Amino acid sequence: MSALRPVVYDAGALIVAERNHLAFWRAHRSYLTAGGVPVTPAPVVAQVWRDGARQAQLARLLKGCDVADLEHGLARSVGELLGRSGTSDPVDGAVTVIAAHVGAAVLTSDPDGIRHLLSYLGQAGGRT
Repeated sequence: MSALRPVVYDAGALIVAERNHLAFWRAHRSYLTAGGVPVTPAPVVAQVWRDGARQAQLARLLKGCDVADLEHGLARSVGELLGRSGTSDPVDGAVTVIAAHVGAAVLTSDPDGIRHLLSYLGQAGGRT
């Protein structure tokens, strides 16, 4: 039996969940049922969270996710990646560094941006 591949949710995945996209919710439930726990970096939550009273679907999604803190060492790794890649989005940088660290697939609405960053880590490929 093969191990379940880790998954990192980028802002696009959280937005789709908030919009109650049925196919996303089915895939999310399947992943949870198989024993997976998706990861989303705390800066991704900050990027999409606006009003918890009006974001019930997003709150529901986050209950089933591991929200990864952007601690000091990780923040430095993200900054170094952004410097090497010539980009400036720390949210995409956090998604990329965390995904590369755990060998995760990334659910994102910006696969080209994530692939670009992964190429600077020598980790290009995988599902984005």
